[in-house]
Amino acid sequence: MTTQTTSTSPQSENTGGGGGGYRPSEGGGGGYRPQNRNAGGARGPRGRFFPRRRVCSFCVEHAKIIDYKEVDKLRRFISDRAKIEPPRKTGVCAKHQRMLASAIKKARHLALIPFIPGQSFRFTSRR
Repeated sequence: MTTQTTSTSPQSENTGGGGGGYRPSEGGGGGYRPQNRNAGGARGPRGRFFPRRRVCSFCVEHAKIIDYKEVDKLRRFISDRAKIEPPRKTGVCAKHQRMLASAIKKARHLALIPFIPGQSFRFTSRR
């Protein structure tokens, strides 16, 4: 009787059918390596900078409403690109940010504030 011997190669033992898989027994370093995403980069090695929380200027003044006719006050909350600034930049609370956005939109609709940057409206009386 002849016995058939099958040779097993080291690649076919724990590869799961094909090769190219993750083999922790090999020291080639071809597997998953978690990366430290906070080491260096855009935020710096010390992590993220958290600025101090600002107090809402409208809450300090106990403002019930934000008037759309006070254009000078509204211009503080508009960027140079004529966009409404976010509350993380201005420090306004959520309640007053909603009121501020509607007041700015109303002032834009009535042509007190321009929609696009670079234009300024100065109305003079013609009487």
